[in-house]
Amino acid sequence: MAHRLLHFYYSGVNMLPKLELIAAACENMGIGINGDLPWRLKTEMAFFTRMTTDTKNKNKKNVVLMGRRTWDCIPEKYRPLQNRINMVLTSQSLDYGDKAITCKSIPHAIKVITDMQNQVERVWVIGGSSVYKSTMESPYFGRLYLTRIKKKFECDTFFPLIPSDFVLIKDPTVPQDIQEEKGIKFVYEVYEKR
Repeated sequence: MAHRLLHFYYSGVNMLPKLELIAAACENMGIGINGDLPWRLKTEMAFFTRMTTDTKNKNKKNVVLMGRRTWDCIPEKYRPLQNRINMVLTSQSLDYGDKAITCKSIPHAIKVITDMQNQVERVWVIGGSSVYKSTMESPYFGRLYLTRIKKKFECDTFFPLIPSDFVLIKDPTVPQDIQEEKGIKFVYEVYEKR
């Protein structure tokens, strides 16, 4: 009996979702300016959309988890992000109706996602800086998908320092070669914790 309970407990623990971060940063690790992206790269935006939307199981959706300021920065016509479950981290008592689910913290978001795990395939953290930082430091961290824009842009928001125990890996769904659009080169990198 105890053995069966232990098995149930551990198999339940394995079902906790891993959080995958997705971001684009320029050479100075900037990710935004005045609540907007410092660049306009259609290829990179299409990559973000594909990664955060596509699921293997057509009956499931991915979660996009973001801070309130990131939500506020998404142009209203694009909110909520289509074909994804939008979740907003906020300490305020906000109600976005059926557009987004609000959560007070990452552990709270994990609990909500776990309760709806039969509807959720992947969980993507899409910003901002403090949400990226706390996710990378959390036990729920899975992977970091970082687009490195090979150019400097003026920014007022920056991607946090990548921990030294994060290592580059290959993901077959991510293009390996250098991309270029409008004369701007960029490369997709994928990190896991060693």
